[in-house]
Amino acid sequence: MMLSYTDDVEQLTGLAAGRLFSEGGDGYMSIKKIAEKAGVSPATVSRVLNNPNYKCSVSGLRDKIWKTAIEMNYVPNEAARNLKKGVSAKQEKTWYINILMTRTDSSTTDPFFAELLRVIESEIHDKNCILSKVWYMSVFSDDRKCRRENLDRLIDGMYDEVEGKRDGLIIIGRCNKEALKKLNKKYKSVVSVNRNSTNYEVDEVLCDGKKIAAAAVEYLISLGHKNIGYIGQCHSEDRYNGYLETLKKHDLDVIPEYVIETKQTEAEGYEAMEKFFQSDDMPTGIYCANDISAIGMLKCLNKFRNRYYMPSIISSDDIQEAQFTRPMLTTVSLPKEDMGKFALYLLLDRLKGGHSGIVRMELEGRLMIRNSCSSVEDSMWSDYCI
Repeated sequence: MMLSYTDDVEQLTGLAAGRLFSEGGDGYMSIKKIAEKAGVSPATVSRVLNNPNYKCSVSGLRDKIWKTAIEMNYVPNEAARNLKKGVSAKQEKTWYINILMTRTDSSTTDPFFAELLRVIESEIHDKNCILSKVWYMSVFSDDRKCRRENLDRLIDGMYDEVEGKRDGLIIIGRCNKEALKKLNKKYKSVVSVNRNSTNYEVDEVLCDGKKIAAAAVEYLISLGHKNIGYIGQCHSEDRYNGYLETLKKHDLDVIPEYVIETKQTEAEGYEAMEKFFQSDDMPTGIYCANDISAIGMLKCLNKFRNRYYMPSIISSDDIQEAQFTRPMLTTVSLPKEDMGKFALYLLLDRLKGGHSGIVRMELEGRLMIRNSCSSVEDSMWSDYCI
């Protein structure tokens, strides 16, 4: 079953148009109040809430609008929708949804997770739920830090913070196994959206990291590359394991100097390329675990314009910026729209009693062949610039 978008602006009309329901003292709250507090027009608020791909002209404005909406505990008014349809059906229960971002400590660290969050935010709005909290807590993806943390106290503090507005939790990114078990005991429904499987701890929407990496490395091998590097996280990381398994499958050596462990940020991608520049032995092809690291590497190549070292670079995610690099970034695209839609579908289905067993939904990535990779014989780039 696929979830579908509806445009609230087109569905609502008259006095009901653009109205939102709040469990605050006022009962009904106009979308105009959100616009006033955020300092934008009601039309801009509506576009942001309904369209995950809508780009605001001012940097950070989209996050500001969503922050304001969350503070007001908004939800689209189903009764207002029914006015236009001539329906007087009983309104369904409104569910409070929390989101935990485990790979980043802010909304700007990794664009992939920001783009996935936008999809889920819009789906929550479309399904008449309330997004009551978004946490950015990278500690949950770090097994070493989790061993040092008092997880019970940390999770109890999060749970108490939302004061009962906590029916379901969507976890975006890898989560420590023990923390995941504790979170699952707290919430009525938990869904993980990830590249690394939870091994049936909770419902999950998965784009398998091993398969993502295999597709990327296989493409480099098809271009004649045998000396292939890896940039990204290594510990308990399916993409790294996929890289290793694919090299082994083709009887290719894993050269330790070609593997640089990073936190998968643009800055560390840049630094990784600097390390390759300083090495006497460099890979001809490089798989970056995510796009933003690869973009950092491209920027480093652009700065130094080293004509004697121009590796083929491939990554995974297919963030928006990947289409605007020169050369354009070859990557494995993850189906963010479907991942976000199915995550909320599974969450609500469990809350409504639709299923009780653990569900694993796996979606496939798609290779996007652009210009950042070439055959070993033809790998002489001279136009690195972003």
